[in-house]
Formats: sequence, C-alpha cells, structure tokens
Amino acid sequence: MVLSTSRPVLLVGGAPVDAGDLDALSGRYHRIVAADGGADQLAGHGLRPDAIIGDLDSLRAPAGWGDVPVHRIAEQDSTDFDKCLAYVDAPLFFAVGFSGGRLDHVLAAFSTVAQSGARVILLGDGDLCCRLNGRIRLELLPGTRVSLFPMGPARGVSSTGLRWPVDGLDMAPAGRIGTSNEATGPVEIGMQGGPVLLILPRDCLNELLEEMEASDA
Repeated sequence: MVLSTSRPVLLVGGAPVDAGDLDALSGRYHRIVAADGGADQLAGHGLRPDAIIGDLDSLRAPAGWGDVPVHRIAEQDSTDFDKCLAYVDAPLFFAVGFSGGRLDHVLAAFSTVAQSGARVILLGDGDLCCRLNGRIRLELLPGTRVSLFPMGPARGVSSTGLRWPVDGLDMAPAGRIGTSNEATGPVEIGMQGGPVLLILPRDCLNELLEEMEASDA
C-alpha cells in the first residue's frame, strides 16, 4: 500500500482538469495522489501531490518535486486510475482528470468506477458520477437532471421522485438505460443488484456527500 488515510483523497489523472471541479472540492480532501501525467495537471493548477502512481509513460516530473514519492507500477493490464485505487486506502476518493479529452478514456474511467470496491466520485465536464450501491436518497430540486447508466446487467431498479419512474426495470448497457431523467423533488433510487452509475450535475455534490455521510452514520 502506497498511502493509507482515514480521510478522503483527491486522485488526479492526466486529462485536462476543470478549475471548477477543483473549486468544488476545495477543503473536502486530505491528501492528493497523481495518476502518472496527472502530476502535470496538478502543477498547472499550482498543486502538489503527496504521491505519484502509475506506469509513468506520460510523466514529466515538474521541477522542484524531487521529494514527492513516485511509485512505478509497470503492468499494463490496468489503467493508472485502477492502480491508484489499488494502492491507496481511503474511505472516499474524488477523481478528476480522468474523463476529458478522449472518449476511450471516459469509458475506461466509467468502467473503473463501476468495478472498483472503493467509494469513488468522478467529476468532469460539469457532472459527477458514482456507483449506485443499494439504495440512495437525495434532496434534489425539481428539474435536476438524474441519469442512471448500467455498466452490466442490473436487476430490480426502483425509484420515487423521478419524472419518468424506473420501478421494476431491469437495465443493461445494450438494453434499457435511464439517462436524462429529472427529479420532481427528493429522489430515492434503489436496485437489487448489478453495476449502475448515477450521474448528476456537479452542483449536486453537497447533496450526494450528505447522503453518503448519513448512510455511514
């Protein structure tokens, strides 16, 4: 294990990082880990990581960072995002710089969030994304966009507070999906099983974190 903490960690990938994402996360994380070229993104925003992890195929070490621990993991069967989640232990990860620029990188990031056993909130392009685990209740304003995207077969999806209910639906990537729905007020979504991503506007970060904290209580 490269790093272990009882507080949230910010993971930064090598894709362009929106300053708005960093502003939204300000004060919410304890440590910063760069995934390979994410170190360059951090340098561009005047931030410094506590560690750099990855296969290091795109890292250009910024000047003056000689004391930042660099952990090279050469295997090519996982992404740098995967490597960070495997070698860092934290109760929550905020991830930026993993979903911009290239469509294949976006899909890879979604796959990582869906498959990881860690709790991850991925931010990018004005949205946030996390894996739906069991049941979640969110205090959303009417008209808030709510999207559900299955990353594999998902059984027994249920909901209240959505303009287009998804009660009893089974979802699949090449079948029924649940994008571009809307909240009519507080929303409750549940499922019996399967990897489903919940996608919300970035402005809903506070509501999502409040629900996560309540579920841990």
